[in-house]
Amino acid sequence: MVYNVSEKASILNVFLSEIRDVSIQKDPMRFRRNMERISEIIAYELSKKLAYNEKTVQTPLGKAEINLPVESPVLATILRAGLSMHQGLLNYFDRSESAFVSAYREHINDNDFKIKVDYLASPKIDNKILIISDPMLATGNSMINVYKALLQQGIPKKVIIVTAIATPSAIDFVEKQLPLGAEIWTAAIDDELTAQSYIVPGLGDAGDLAYGEKC
Repeated sequence: MVYNVSEKASILNVFLSEIRDVSIQKDPMRFRRNMERISEIIAYELSKKLAYNEKTVQTPLGKAEINLPVESPVLATILRAGLSMHQGLLNYFDRSESAFVSAYREHINDNDFKIKVDYLASPKIDNKILIISDPMLATGNSMINVYKALLQQGIPKKVIIVTAIATPSAIDFVEKQLPLGAEIWTAAIDDELTAQSYIVPGLGDAGDLAYGEKC
């Protein structure tokens, strides 16, 4: 299942427009906060699809019946670009465990690269809901490499991908690689991908915009 949260107009569109805007992008703190806000909105929307049980809560004046989540997902992200989105998800799923994976493009030439995964810190994910976040789903290669690396810690019962901007080709690739029942949640879908695998119109390099240009 693919969920494009911006299909229906909402306040999300403000934050999405600001992460794309070249003049607003000059403020890295605002860029990070907008990424965080986008993932908070997606967290709220996808939470509606999770399982809940009715619980009794004692108030100062009586008892209230309320539906509470059956479990907390494991939140995984791709370093370093995914950190702001991870924080947004963690703001809402605040009882979740976290996993961090370092993945980067190792360029062979101007147009060709391979994905390298060289660091992983994760709790056990066996039979848990796994949410993996990354701002850009351009080709889907990084996401699938990270997913496969995380399988060292067990087989999740459900996989959810959260991204700010995706491409149709990446969505198609990821859907074919992930297990049945996986979900992809995105704030926007952009049709074009350059020869260097950058999304157009996209927003540029999310990691650089959030944390400064890397050498």
